[in-house]
Amino acid sequence: MAGQPKYNTALYIRLSKDDGTMSESSSIQTQKEMLTRYCRENGFAISQIYIDDGWSGTNTNRPSFQRMLSDIEDGKINCVITKDLSRLGRNYLETGSFTEIYFPEHNVRYIAVTDGVDTAKGSTMDITPFKNLLNDMYAQDISKKIKSSLLTRQKQGKFIGTKAPYGYVKDPADKNHLLIDKRFAPTVRYIFKLAKDGIGITQIARQLRSEKVPRPVAAAAEELECYDRYLTTEESIYKWSMGSVREILRNPVYKGAVRGQKRPKISLKSEKRKPVQSAGTFVVEGMHEPIIDPEEWELVQRLITSRKKTRKVEKKYDNIFSGLVKCADCGFAMTFTKAHRNWNSENIYANYDYQCNNYRMEGKSVCTHHRITALNLYNAVLADIKRLACEALGDDKQMISAIAARLGKSEKENVRKAERELKRANKRLSELDRLFAKLYEEHVNGKVNERNYNSLSASYENEQTELECRISELNAAIKAERENDENAVNFVDLIKQYADIDELSQALLNTLIDRIEVHEPVDVDGEFIQKLDVYYKFVGRLD
Repeated sequence: MAGQPKYNTALYIRLSKDDGTMSESSSIQTQKEMLTRYCRENGFAISQIYIDDGWSGTNTNRPSFQRMLSDIEDGKINCVITKDLSRLGRNYLETGSFTEIYFPEHNVRYIAVTDGVDTAKGSTMDITPFKNLLNDMYAQDISKKIKSSLLTRQKQGKFIGTKAPYGYVKDPADKNHLLIDKRFAPTVRYIFKLAKDGIGITQIARQLRSEKVPRPVAAAAEELECYDRYLTTEESIYKWSMGSVREILRNPVYKGAVRGQKRPKISLKSEKRKPVQSAGTFVVEGMHEPIIDPEEWELVQRLITSRKKTRKVEKKYDNIFSGLVKCADCGFAMTFTKAHRNWNSENIYANYDYQCNNYRMEGKSVCTHHRITALNLYNAVLADIKRLACEALGDDKQMISAIAARLGKSEKENVRKAERELKRANKRLSELDRLFAKLYEEHVNGKVNERNYNSLSASYENEQTELECRISELNAAIKAERENDENAVNFVDLIKQYADIDELSQALLNTLIDRIEVHEPVDVDGEFIQKLDVYYKFVGRLD
């Protein structure tokens, strides 16, 4: 080993469900032991250990992987070692770009131990592109098998969700089977009783809040910490929504059935999923003990459906603003209702209003109505779109410059704050990597017993996971802040297309707009003025 350059070596370890059988030969622990032994036998000093547990090889936006690339670019790492090429990734184009372009350009030696790949030995690289292609094909094959396996299990009536539905827990002896949760099942029965007594969903939600009954997310937070972010105050524990009540009343799980659905990703290398189609939904009966008698469940379904039918109006209102209209003061959705007026305009939009759903549910103690007619909303949004479109057609360069300047006002400080936090997070993550490596060495040498090793290792891994999630969020935020110029160009190019429109559609609104905030009307010299804030895609609000 005399004359070998000094290497600051990184071990990169990855494991996910796309590894098929998840055999012991590929486990995180086994990879650590194999690579540590390889480094010891070949004279490599380990500087960092990067671990992505549960991340697919088709996705290169893995937290630890991205952190490793950042350390490479900072000159901290000049040698990367993995168990095999597939640990680096299973997308043959992206993996090939790392082995053939990125690593050489950054003077990084790359070694895949079991594949015999070593960029310092040119002859070993001849077969590498073919191995990358095989790994890509393997990933696609495994993905198909996993999807098929999950669908098969669903059709067998097995529950495959991350968390059990409200009122149930996973069977410790069989995670695909549900058991009644005695803590929350009475609430489910109570909700169905209220519905059977003819009480509507809105009133049920209001009653549950007034009685301070913990909502489903509060139950979920007891099992999974990620739900804690929805429980910021004592009041939020009991803030039932109509959607939560409706989901419970409509879910066949409470009559002992399991509901399955096909919702595949657009492609293997995309995280976006196709919308659920009714044809892709199925129900398997009699899979676990019901909380609600099946006959009672069916009765409630008929009652809910009949209530909906009685509320139908002669003219159908197409709610093209669905999901977009929010209360400017409390942030709740604005729901549309039939207007209580004595006249019936030929324009269907004149017969409907939008009002704050928080006010509708709780009254003036929490908010005000913020009522706006659908017609006024429609006309105001149409006028604003046409105004911006005409500005873009008149002088697109000036408009791009103005938008970018406005977006950039807060960019500098936001980026500075995010970068400071990112630096602290990365520093701590590096410390954890060193602690991990030291802990493992001490364990191998018998200085740390198995119990303490497992306890400390679990603690380090939990902290790593939390830090990696936060780092990913910060990187995304910084990237977004720095894309102002590009966003301004994208928006101006988009809005130009709508200068001649004379009517709105749901597709058009969802293409252009993120949300619309409605303010409470204000009396100005005897005239009520109501302000709207329209937040557009890419650029936000443009006054």
